[in-house]
Amino acid sequence: MTGPLHDPRHRVFASDNYAGVHPEVLAAIVEANGGHQIAYGEDAYTARLVETVREVFGAPEAEVWPVFNGTGANVTGLTATVPRWGAVICTATAHIHTDEAGAPEKVAGLKLLPVPTPDGKLTPELVATEAWGGDDEHRARPSAVSITQTTELGTVYTPTQVRALADDSHARGLALHLDGARVWNAAAALECSLAEFTTAAGVDVLSLGGTKNGLLGAEAVVVLNPGRAEGLIRLRKSFMQLSSKMRFLSAQLLALFDDDLGLRSAAHANAMAARLRSALEEAGIPGLSFSQPTEANAVFAVLPNAVADRIRERARFYDWDRAAGQVRWMTAWDTTEADVDGFVDIVREEFARA
Repeated sequence: MTGPLHDPRHRVFASDNYAGVHPEVLAAIVEANGGHQIAYGEDAYTARLVETVREVFGAPEAEVWPVFNGTGANVTGLTATVPRWGAVICTATAHIHTDEAGAPEKVAGLKLLPVPTPDGKLTPELVATEAWGGDDEHRARPSAVSITQTTELGTVYTPTQVRALADDSHARGLALHLDGARVWNAAAALECSLAEFTTAAGVDVLSLGGTKNGLLGAEAVVVLNPGRAEGLIRLRKSFMQLSSKMRFLSAQLLALFDDDLGLRSAAHANAMAARLRSALEEAGIPGLSFSQPTEANAVFAVLPNAVADRIRERARFYDWDRAAGQVRWMTAWDTTEADVDGFVDIVREEFARA
């Protein structure tokens, strides 16, 4: 190869997973390179990561287990949290239910109890619809509640809402798991610390996301309440999530905490989504509406499928619910104002053609 196989200037609105690795993260990987470090997590970078997470999340006894991807974090964390006969209550749009190819059921043997919601968020009242039958031998026992922050519909739980779920779950004897694939975007949207809507709000186990915020395949299971999870030192290996050269995963995660990179990157992505939503609303395009509030870095729009298909030929994105004409437009840490303005022009042009 004499150069990249793609145009580095090309950016679209399909997913923040499309974005490359943040330059500061690449620099952290390079800095961690060279010489030898003990494998499988006994390295200086993983030790520093544990110290940093405990400080940032205000959880002095937290356990931190770097893994390769979000599905691995969710499945490994939930398996350590839920007994073999247990079930997990989640939303019908939860990633663990819709986008992980049945991994929680196939790999961990967990039963998922999905609950329909209008905005991707659970409430104690919605949890109650599935939190029953614990003593019924014919039904998987509800053992945990899993929420996503930000949600799959781009909405954000406030610390108060998480606290209400934690209190309700704990009163029922259930653990509270948080899928934090976009946890930094939530912190930026809420303008609060990570600890305020996790540790301080009663979350027991967290999937700490990084890949969607500029990392190269690095996530972590963070056990904020060690009494709620066990066996992770063996589960991570048996679930093929144990990295031999773990210093490179830990170095990336550390980079997100360094100089608030994670928060800065997420805040930028959120701002670009707000710019996109605002510009399209101001354009007043007949036939274009929005199905969810834009609270982080996702814009959910409703438009005719034929128009969406023409727009997609010029800038890729995904249908969310084709029957309803609903699509999802995502921004990322590297989305620019010019990218947004150019996409708005494309949308206006294709609607004009219609």
